[in-house]
Amino acid sequence: MKKTATIALALASSILLSSCVEKSSKARIGIAMIQPHAALESVEIGITDVLKESGLDFDIDRQNANGDVGTANQIAMKYRDEGVKLAVGIGTPVAVAMANTIKDVPVVFATITDPVGAKLVSTLEHGEGNVAGMSDAVPTDVHINLFKKVAGIKTLGYIYTSSESNSMSSLKLVEDACRSEGIELVSQSISSTNEVKQAAAAVVDRVDGLYISTDNTVFSAISSLIQVFRDAKKPIFSADVTGAMQGGCMIAFGFNYYKAGRATGEIIVDILKNGKSPSEIPVRFMTDMKDSDFLVDLDAAKNCGIEIPADIVDKANLVFEDGKLRAKEL
Repeated sequence: MKKTATIALALASSILLSSCVEKSSKARIGIAMIQPHAALESVEIGITDVLKESGLDFDIDRQNANGDVGTANQIAMKYRDEGVKLAVGIGTPVAVAMANTIKDVPVVFATITDPVGAKLVSTLEHGEGNVAGMSDAVPTDVHINLFKKVAGIKTLGYIYTSSESNSMSSLKLVEDACRSEGIELVSQSISSTNEVKQAAAAVVDRVDGLYISTDNTVFSAISSLIQVFRDAKKPIFSADVTGAMQGGCMIAFGFNYYKAGRATGEIIVDILKNGKSPSEIPVRFMTDMKDSDFLVDLDAAKNCGIEIPADIVDKANLVFEDGKLRAKEL
């Protein structure tokens, strides 16, 4: 009888332990970014907030490649070997590393300017195998047209990372826009964050203003770039509003990266909770104006001797003036 009671107790304990393990098991999600800067961090926050709101039981393994492609590949292998439920790549090199390395679980990319050019997908109509995600393509032609209208630029500087397919795709868009507007383009390539200030110094005396698109390497050193152009009293137009919120860019116009993170989070929820296959999810774009921010920096304009037309200031939902950023209702 004693033996029977012992066996029954052991069986009950086993069932209880099994139940506890099942209840505490969580979906392990790997989220890695290529480079630490405010915009990409906002993406991660947006993703995390949506996951929390979804009711999914999850843990996040956060990683940062610090701008190094080799490190991005190591992170991808780590996620593959340690068995994440889903992997998220924020930025082209880390997303490509994951897509090339991880084949048995979903891979979701975030803020990829040209996902087809990066060979993450073959079409924008749907995902590719286990890969899906969202693009941060911006209306470059609209930006440069507005920059010309406000600042009267005839020569435009552009700094880009030559090793990133995302940046090379953006360069082509800038070239096309400048050709259309009759603007001479002066471009300067870089390979690392450490070269940003030197590249800015190399072009500043040859241009009327600088355009910066969604280049992660450039934005990781945006303060040094702003310093060079502020000292030269020449304007900057940024396609990333997040990086311009500390001041220094005369105009910044682009989608809200936190909202982009939320859009990415919705894709993850569709896959993990709603059972959608990545291959049936179209590439998501942030095309609605409510997903965008428009910032004018009156301090930067004054430093450059430029007066931004009142009708353009009126359209901005963010205004930087007297060293302070304020949001306004439109």
